[in-house]
Amino acid sequence: MDEVFKALADASRRSLLDRLHAKNGQTLNELCDGLAMTRQAVTKHLGVLEAANLVTTLRHGREKLHYINPVPIHQIGDRWIKKFERGKLGALSELKRKLEKRDE
Repeated sequence: MDEVFKALADASRRSLLDRLHAKNGQTLNELCDGLAMTRQAVTKHLGVLEAANLVTTLRHGREKLHYINPVPIHQIGDRWIKKFERGKLGALSELKRKLEKRDE
């Protein structure tokens, strides 16, 4: 689980996970498109995500497709969030959102 937290600690890796969540099964070129990162940096971040089992790959011909694996994140939710009562946290989160919106 330490590898998952390490992987999620970086904003660039979270961005890559967000991109895969929006469209699963992307190539490296697709993931690099529109990012302010070099191809080498994206490859490095994907390696960390793969080591944490947050991303899996599948070869399709000459292409290597990247897929998000939500299981480790679900396990974090079960272990670390559920025990703090999601209902109460959801209410607090909603209250925070409303207060921040009012301040705008």
